[in-house]
Amino acid sequence: MNDRDEFLEREFDFSKAVKNPYARELKKQVTIKISPSVIDYFKAQAEKVGIPYQTLINLYLSDCMNNKRELQMTWQ
Repeated sequence: MNDRDEFLEREFDFSKAVKNPYARELKKQVTIKISPSVIDYFKAQAEKVGIPYQTLINLYLSDCMNNKRELQMTWQ
């Protein structure tokens, strides 16, 4: 896939363009199977704080990653 647009490069001068500071890390769409009860839980939590539930899930997973949380499970 070619990310360059030759028409835009011919028609516009991007030499003084500034990179978008908010596009630090673009999100990637994935397909993941999550149980309905988990989705309902995050939707309810997201409604309480006023953000989309997918954003809340991303924030939660980001917190786990940033704090290097290790999964601790035991099977009985």
